[in-house]
Amino acid sequence: MITCSKCGKENQDHYKFCLGCGAELPRDAAPKPFAPRTPPQGMKAVSGGKSSPAVAAYHAPAPAPSPAPFVPPAVAPRPVAEPSPAPFVPPAVSPAPVAEPAPAPIVADAPMASATGETVACPQCSHVNSTAFKFCASCGYNLTKVVSVPAAPAVTSASAATWKLTVLRADGTDAGTFDVPSDVTLVGRSTGGIFGGDSYLSPQHAKLSLRGGKLFVEDAGSLNGTYLKLMRDTPESVADGQYFRIGQEIIRFEKLHPEPPIDGVEKMGSPSTGYIGRIVLVTGRQMDGNAFPVPKLGVHIGRERGHVLFPEDGYVSGLHCSLTVHDEEVLLTDLGSSNGSFIRLMSEREVQDGDILLMGQQLFRVGH
Repeated sequence: MITCSKCGKENQDHYKFCLGCGAELPRDAAPKPFAPRTPPQGMKAVSGGKSSPAVAAYHAPAPAPSPAPFVPPAVAPRPVAEPSPAPFVPPAVSPAPVAEPAPAPIVADAPMASATGETVACPQCSHVNSTAFKFCASCGYNLTKVVSVPAAPAVTSASAATWKLTVLRADGTDAGTFDVPSDVTLVGRSTGGIFGGDSYLSPQHAKLSLRGGKLFVEDAGSLNGTYLKLMRDTPESVADGQYFRIGQEIIRFEKLHPEPPIDGVEKMGSPSTGYIGRIVLVTGRQMDGNAFPVPKLGVHIGRERGHVLFPEDGYVSGLHCSLTVHDEEVLLTDLGSSNGSFIRLMSEREVQDGDILLMGQQLFRVGH
C-alpha cells in the first residue's frame, strides 16, 4: 500500500492518485509487488518496476586532521513551520477520479457569519460552527479562509422552483439544498453553495433543464462524469464504452467485435467464441487495471460472491450487481447492495422524484 503524504489515506500500489484527496502519490520509492485483487481469470495490467539502487562500497574514513581552534557557529534563525492542512474525510462512496485544479480563491478577512452573528456555516458540508472555531467541527474545513463565490440566482415567488437538489452526508442526512431556478441551469464548483467545496466537481459540471414540469439532467462535459443511482432489481442498459461505479471501483464495459478471417485464417489473439464483451477496471486517468470477459450467460460482481470479486473494497457488498445479456443487449442490475450501483450518463436523462445523482464526491437527492 502507498500512504498519501497529505491526508494519510492508504492506497493500492498501482494507483497514481490518492482516493482520499486526489493528490499525486509518491513514486520515488520502489513499488511493492502487485497482487491482483480479482479472480485468476482476469487479465492483469502490465506494470513496470524500478530496480533497487546498488549499495555503495564501504571505504575506510581518512585520518582526522589536527584539531583547529574552536569557532562557535553562527546561529541560524529557526524556520517557521507551515500550518498543516485541514484533514479531509471522504464520503462513503469516495471515487478514484483525478481532481481538477481549483480556480484561485478569493480569501475573505473573516468567515461569513449567519444572521445571529454567533455562528458560521461550513461551505463544504454546511455544518453550523461557532465563529470562534478556526476549523469545521464536522469535516475540518479551514473556516478562516472562506472562498467568495457568486451567489445562486434568487428565486422569486412568481417563479418558485418546483425541483431541488439536496446534498446528502455520508450517514444519509441532509446537508443543504439547491433550488433549480430556471428552465436551463448549469451547476458545478463555480455555482458555489453546496457545490463550492468539492474539488472533484468541474466548474460547470452538469446541466439541469425544466420542461413541462419535468427535470432533465445532462453531463456538461465534466472530467469525472455525472452518475445516476440504479433502482434495486431494475435492469439498466449498458452501452459500449459506458462507465459504471460500485463502491470505490470505476468500471468500463467494452463490447468485443470479432474480426473476420483473412483468406480463411483467423487472427491470433482474436476474442474467444462465447464472449460478448469485457469489463475493465479503471485505476486512473488514461490508466486501466484488470479486465474480465463477459460471457453470454453474464457475470455477478461482489466482494465475497460472484465471478468478479473486489475483496479489499469495503464499500462493495458481498453480492453487489450483475451483468446479463438479453436480446443482444447488456443489462446492469443492482442486487440490493448497501451503497448502490451508479451508471454514468452519456446523454440527457429524465430524473424522477427521489432519484440519487453522484457528482464529484457528493450524492444529491432529486425532489420537489
